[in-house]
Amino acid sequence: MTTPEAEQSQAETAGAPAPGGDQAPVGAAEQGGGAQAQAGSDQSAARPEERLERAVRAAEQALIEYEIAVETFRVEVDNFSRLHHQKLGPMYARLDELDARIAEAVAARSGDPEDIRKAEEARARVLPMPGVEELFHGWMDDSGLFPEAVAMLTDQPVRPPQRVRPSDEARKLYRELARKAHPDLAQEADERARREEFITRVNAAYARGDEALLRELAEEWAVGPVPEEPGPTPAEDLYARLEWLAQRKEMLALVARELEESAIGGMLRLAPDDPDRLLEEIAEQLLAQVARREEELAGLLGADAGEEG
Repeated sequence: MTTPEAEQSQAETAGAPAPGGDQAPVGAAEQGGGAQAQAGSDQSAARPEERLERAVRAAEQALIEYEIAVETFRVEVDNFSRLHHQKLGPMYARLDELDARIAEAVAARSGDPEDIRKAEEARARVLPMPGVEELFHGWMDDSGLFPEAVAMLTDQPVRPPQRVRPSDEARKLYRELARKAHPDLAQEADERARREEFITRVNAAYARGDEALLRELAEEWAVGPVPEEPGPTPAEDLYARLEWLAQRKEMLALVARELEESAIGGMLRLAPDDPDRLLEEIAEQLLAQVARREEELAGLLGADAGEEG
């Protein structure tokens, strides 16, 4: 098992630039000398964004490799976590039960309020969390909420729709807008789509009898479509792409760090080549703890029985 940061370090050592890094890929023309360098210079002068394109391609490839490494490590952590829960979960539960019983035996013997508080806390850690059905106090079954519960939660009076009679002014505005902005008057697809969207809003305003909104729509149509702002240059697009790749790399690095610093990730780092053996060693340690707790509990219960006798 190799962590994502280790794979990234190996890739950078091999010459693969990380997204957002200072290292940029060097083309063959730039490595050569004399006429080749001059030819590369002329080519760069013809297309100044060519170097940026190469940098973006290299950064994209590096990010893909890093994403694969992070996802691979995440799967390993998930799988190990599942195995950890299946194999060791019952042992942890047994330890919690023994701790609760030991604390209760100590509290019963001493009667000390602090011991009683500790016993209650230990028992609370063992008690299961209430299920969904318990939280809903019997309001649901396996298929969901009971119909009575649904009715209780959603029962609200339904009012009939209010009848609207548009004013004469609203009808006048509507007819004018329909004549001016009708989609059939457009010859280009984009213009037709714009008119269809506008007429949809006009119809909705007229259906509500909203005379004020119809006036606003009339003013909007009189102004005309908003001119499109000039888009970014190819170089600006490439710089934006590089910035996004760098941000994506930082986000993945944070995910990888959280995985590595998690309890399961830390356990995986202890035995990257044989995690199954690590589970066996932990199981042996837990079994030993269980045996000691059972012995301690038996001693407490035996002492109590002797005192009663």
